[in-house]
Parts: sequence; C-alpha cells; structure tokens
Amino acid sequence: MELREKIMADIKSAMIAKDSVKLNTLRFLNSAIKNKEIDSRPEPITPEDIVAVIKKLVKQRKESIDQFTTAGRMDLVDQESAELKVLEAYMPSQMTKEQIEAMVTDIIAATGAKTIKDMGTVMKEAQAKSAGNADGKILSEVIKSKLN
Repeated sequence: MELREKIMADIKSAMIAKDSVKLNTLRFLNSAIKNKEIDSRPEPITPEDIVAVIKKLVKQRKESIDQFTTAGRMDLVDQESAELKVLEAYMPSQMTKEQIEAMVTDIIAATGAKTIKDMGTVMKEAQAKSAGNADGKILSEVIKSKLN
C-alpha cells in the first residue's frame, strides 16, 4: 500500500474510532501533502515528496515542544507530543547513533577530512548517503565530535 493510501485509510479508521488527535493530525498531514502537490504541478508528487512533508511536520512539532517546554505550557507540550507520535509512525526508520557514527567515520576516511572546516563536505556526503534516514541534529553532533 502506498503511503498516501495508508494515510487516507488511517483517516477513515480514526473517524470510526473517534480518535480526534489522530484524525486531526492526519487531516493536517493530508492537507500539507495536497499543498505540496499543488506547488509541484505539473509534475506529480513522489513518495519522497510525501516523506519530506512528514519530516517537515515532525521537525515543526519537535521545535514546538522545545518552545512550549521552556514557556512552561505542559498542556501544549502534551498535545504536540501526541501529534508527533502519530506523525512518526509514517516516517521511514531512522538510523541509530552507532550507525551514524560508523557512516561518518567511513565518509571522513573517504573524503580525507581533517578539521572542522571540512564539516560542510562531510555533512553533504552524509546526508546523501543516509538518504534522509539520519536525524540532522545527531548527524551534525557526530561530525563535529569526529572532526575535533
């Protein structure tokens, strides 16, 4: 089943189950996918585009959680966390920190990077090699630690 079809099926099941958090989150996700589809016309939307939309929404939720936590708004943190949990179910599996470290070590050896000035080169190569399955924040931290 294609990702978009799965999202639509899950919207229907959330309606039947009266799961308002999941339903609202998936409706918002479907709306964001439709907006992306409109923006990319006349080319059809690809599964990679859908994953990119999901990643963007996940990143927004994580940033919101950080901001609401510092502001002491635990009610909003709980709401954003619930939405984040729903969205993460549609994300491709993420690489572990150990996998990222091994990949970065290989890239540093292949590119001959020595100092923090070479971070851009290593980061670009790592993002291409991980195909978006590595968290950018963790990837950046690992590269910095390896190049220092």
